[in-house]
Amino acid sequence: QVQLVESGGGLVQPGGSLRLSCAASGSIDSIYTMGWYREAPGKQRELVAVMVKSGFTNYADSVKGRFIVSRDNAKNTAYLQMNSLKPEDTAVYYCYADLYDTSKPTYGEYDYWGQGTQVTVSS
Repeated sequence: QVQLVESGGGLVQPGGSLRLSCAASGSIDSIYTMGWYREAPGKQRELVAVMVKSGFTNYADSVKGRFIVSRDNAKNTAYLQMNSLKPEDTAVYYCYADLYDTSKPTYGEYDYWGQGTQVTVSS
């Protein structure tokens, strides 16, 4: 089995910073894509930032220049450094990983999600 465990959410004032972490564990062969999505009240889950194993990144336009996604492939861990936070960044942030799970009967890539961590930006 595979688990993604997030940490680092909380309450922060506008203009502040937070750093999220996501540690993947379990029957993992390798992780192709790892990163973050978010879901605000009344809205659909949306991409925030992801990084593939080679280092290529993809960011939502709304966070470019403010957020930085990174990975430690040796530790199967992803990070999201969030700077210059705005009230509209308030959401539940979910870690996402596209990985090869050695416990599956069919070898291939499978999608996994963390349980989510709340980020609230408010004065």
